[in-house]
Amino acid sequence: MSALIIRLPSEKRERLKQVAKSRNVSVNKLIEEMATLAIAEHDAEIRFRIRAARGRDRTDRGLKLLRKAAGG
Repeated sequence: MSALIIRLPSEKRERLKQVAKSRNVSVNKLIEEMATLAIAEHDAEIRFRIRAARGRDRTDRGLKLLRKAAGG
């Protein structure tokens, strides 16, 4: 594990301490959880963009499949 030093305004640091306390975790654990969520959101967005790019210019085929699935 490695250390990360960040600079925050003191008001923000105090708020993070309050949030951590309300969740019964340390500020370090809170920041780790927030980083995990940020990474997961980023990965999901990348996957979405890749799928969207794959589907580009295939609208007609997709609509045909939807009609077929609907029985039309």
